[in-house]
Amino acid sequence: MTMKNVKTSKLFWLDDLQWSVLEKHLPKKQTGPKRKDDRRIISGIIHVLQSGCRWQDCPPEYGPSTTVYNRFHRWAKRGIWEGAFNDLTSIVGTRYENSIDSTIIKAHRSASGKKGAAAKPSAKAGAGGRRKSMPQRMKRAAR
Repeated sequence: MTMKNVKTSKLFWLDDLQWSVLEKHLPKKQTGPKRKDDRRIISGIIHVLQSGCRWQDCPPEYGPSTTVYNRFHRWAKRGIWEGAFNDLTSIVGTRYENSIDSTIIKAHRSASGKKGAAAKPSAKAGAGGRRKSMPQRMKRAAR
């Protein structure tokens, strides 16, 4: 297997059934230049959303990364993705049971409190409470 085949085998491509469902949601009458190869661009959008990579790191096989991002962003504003998602999930019969999850929590660097302040004890542990991160018998054995 050549290096190019290895690289492209990890890319996401819409199959014919998925594309037939998505195609009816695409905008038909719009101004400006004619869109090229919607299937390739939408596959790129799905690849970025699945992999979690930055838009600018989208593989070139999907087209220019700016085109992939702009198409996603503009269609999101117009609500095109919501209808497409509902129809795609209806293929497997789980319309309201599917979700897209992005579990990332970021805290500002000052969210932990004032610089140099003493750490507050946990309310559950209390001042003289036993730590529960290690069982008591393991603490004794570690001594």
